[in-house]
Amino acid sequence: MNTPAPPGAEISPNRHPASFRDPSGFLYRRDGQLLRQVNPPYVDHYRQLMESGLYEQLTSSGLLIEHTEMSVDLGFDDDAAYVLRPEPVPLISYPYEWSFSALQDAALLTLDIQLRALDHGMVLKDASAFNVQFIGCRPVFIDTLSFERYQEGSPWIAYGQFCRHFLAPLMLTAKRDIDFGRLLSRYLDGIPLDVASKLLPWKTRLSPSALMHIHWHAALIRKHSDTSSAGSEPRKLKVSQASLKNLVGGLADYVKGLRWQASGTEWADYYANTSYSQAGLDEKKALVSGFLERVRPQTVWDFGANTGEFSRLSSREGVDTLSLDIDPACVDRNYRRGKKEGDQRLLPLCIDLTNPTPALGWMHAERDSLAARGPCDVGLALALVHHLAISNNTPLGWIAELFHRTCRHLIIEWVPKGDPQVQRLLRSREDIFTEYHLDGFEAAFAPCFETVERQAVGEDGRVLFLMRAREHAPGAPEPD
Repeated sequence: MNTPAPPGAEISPNRHPASFRDPSGFLYRRDGQLLRQVNPPYVDHYRQLMESGLYEQLTSSGLLIEHTEMSVDLGFDDDAAYVLRPEPVPLISYPYEWSFSALQDAALLTLDIQLRALDHGMVLKDASAFNVQFIGCRPVFIDTLSFERYQEGSPWIAYGQFCRHFLAPLMLTAKRDIDFGRLLSRYLDGIPLDVASKLLPWKTRLSPSALMHIHWHAALIRKHSDTSSAGSEPRKLKVSQASLKNLVGGLADYVKGLRWQASGTEWADYYANTSYSQAGLDEKKALVSGFLERVRPQTVWDFGANTGEFSRLSSREGVDTLSLDIDPACVDRNYRRGKKEGDQRLLPLCIDLTNPTPALGWMHAERDSLAARGPCDVGLALALVHHLAISNNTPLGWIAELFHRTCRHLIIEWVPKGDPQVQRLLRSREDIFTEYHLDGFEAAFAPCFETVERQAVGEDGRVLFLMRAREHAPGAPEPD
């Protein structure tokens, strides 16, 4: 974020911390605008992108983010050949936060763009999952400088990167366990293929596609590791354009065929088993909608969203909504429903609030933490506090501080100890939570939030609060 300047003073441009590796150009901020500088070595590739019809085809199809050409006087430095202003993406997310289906759609988008590029005499030189963002539940490619002229006979130099960023995590998720997708936060340039090959079941070697793209591919990299940099592959192989299209088409068919069944996790059927009656659920939705109408937010984060029933109260009103949950089955169901309904405002992400996404990459600045992407205008914390306070032994005051750091307003539901859902949590543990009562909750949140309105909801003593964050609040208490 740029620091506000005095009236009449120009803000000096700041390089974007995630955009520094590509000599073709980079992102930066000037006067509050996100801009992209195109450097001289990339000019011919950029002109072909714009003049070949590829840019028009991709942007009109919603596959590539649009941009506007600006004056080169706005360049970051004197090397600027072009300055582009890309259309902003409402909510930033990362591959290690996506559901299986979202990562699969991002992979298919990348392959689709590669095939279209070949038809226009170009190829993708990058196939990083970080080149994809989501507008609602629709993936879109955001790196305009990832295209270069196709040279007849050249292999696809981004093939290995595609396998690391997309194919390996998708296969590990489908063939092993959903949690293997989180390895993308450990390996920011994709899961190494030798690692993936060792982790995948032996029977995957019976699949020609898995054998070629993962196992043989990993063996080829190992064979050439004495003469090539780690993770690189020989580039002298001659490949016809027809063979290249067959390779990409075969990858697309294989990726489409991968399946992960989003069922069987603890909270995937929560709404079918909740203690709320239908009338109580409708009452709760009406209250939440009323609170949202009162605040009129532009951004909403639904913490512990489950399958997104309450997230849709804001997204359907045109509000950019992050729908966050720890359960991968819930998140995947939420995403697939949003995709089916064409929801352009709802973005489901798999995030554990007890261990949220940290800042990652060079100088801890390439990929933002969850908190750094806030604050949102309104946070929803419905039927959540008892999980954080009881399942995770988190003091109520610390929970208040978490929301204060991420929300300007908070719609939060108090669930008393007598509620069946709390009793379920207490069945297997001693009740040591002496401060877990309504007065204790209000006292713990008072330093961080002022209560705007409160309403009883349902028949089990639940209370719904609309709160406004105080300008200043104490930090989380120090551990004993």
